[in-house]
Amino acid sequence: MPFPQQRMRRLRRTPALRRLVAETRLGVDDLVAPLFVREGIDRPVPIPSMPGHHQHTVPSLLTEAKRLSGLGIPALVLFGVPATKDPEGRGASDPDGIVQVALAELSASLGDELVLIADLCLDEYTDHGHCGLLGPDGAVDNDATLARYREVAVAQARAGAAVVAPSGMMDGQVAAIRDALDGAGFASTAVLAYAAKYASALYGPFRDAVDVTIVGGGDRRSYQQDPANRREALAEVALDVAEGADLVMVKPALTNLDVIAAVRRRFDLPVCAYQVSGEFAMVKAAAERGWLDGVAVATEQLVSIKRAGAEAILTYFAGELADALSG
Repeated sequence: MPFPQQRMRRLRRTPALRRLVAETRLGVDDLVAPLFVREGIDRPVPIPSMPGHHQHTVPSLLTEAKRLSGLGIPALVLFGVPATKDPEGRGASDPDGIVQVALAELSASLGDELVLIADLCLDEYTDHGHCGLLGPDGAVDNDATLARYREVAVAQARAGAAVVAPSGMMDGQVAAIRDALDGAGFASTAVLAYAAKYASALYGPFRDAVDVTIVGGGDRRSYQQDPANRREALAEVALDVAEGADLVMVKPALTNLDVIAAVRRRFDLPVCAYQVSGEFAMVKAAAERGWLDGVAVATEQLVSIKRAGAEAILTYFAGELADALSG
């Protein structure tokens, strides 16, 4: 009988052998591309903390979506940057709001070639930067926010979203959104729940991308999850599954591989993971200094996320990796 060490060495000997016995395979079909669209601009605006990414106009967004679709990427998730903000985030549900306009254009042009996922939250649209409405005491009013989420979900579905993705971490958000969609005739619109979303320090570049500042220097720790807790994450996922989520997400991805694995073991529905803006920016910054091979590191990270159990990965590397994987 051969020694196990010798067998493993033999199977690592050539690239073809390594491909043949690989346990985890990363492909273009695993990638979801986050994109930003901004109201009131006439050309794409680069996002300095996220090299290669832009706040798009609707026409440039359409061009980028077609490029990503041509690379074989199956889905995008859309975030909006409105021209004006208000305490209730009315732009999030306005039929003429930037995301609804962009969804309509994308849907008309691409049809079912690309899965259109709409981030469903209020923080990009509120002047206080929180994910929900504020009560008289300045705290987020969970139940009042659910009514707004219902309105946003219907507006996004009507504009052409195939999937709505509530990211605000309000209690009961999935049930409220599912009920609103079904009641408005959008029973076929899926719900991707940001079920285990941690209050992370890795969201900074994203907030630059959507021009969000939390008033008073506050944070979202009262409604997002504590990074110290894993059992809490599983409880949150269980609640969203019970309320009717079609897919669930863990965010951020790399700091929560154990959570992704635990969710995959326990729940029998698609698990997504979000490699967030800070995770992307760190690799980009190191690569620009020549400290590491950016594409190689990004590929290694995404393989680890998939190995942990994610079926779909939201990543700002989607376009670059699709190029590399197709090559």
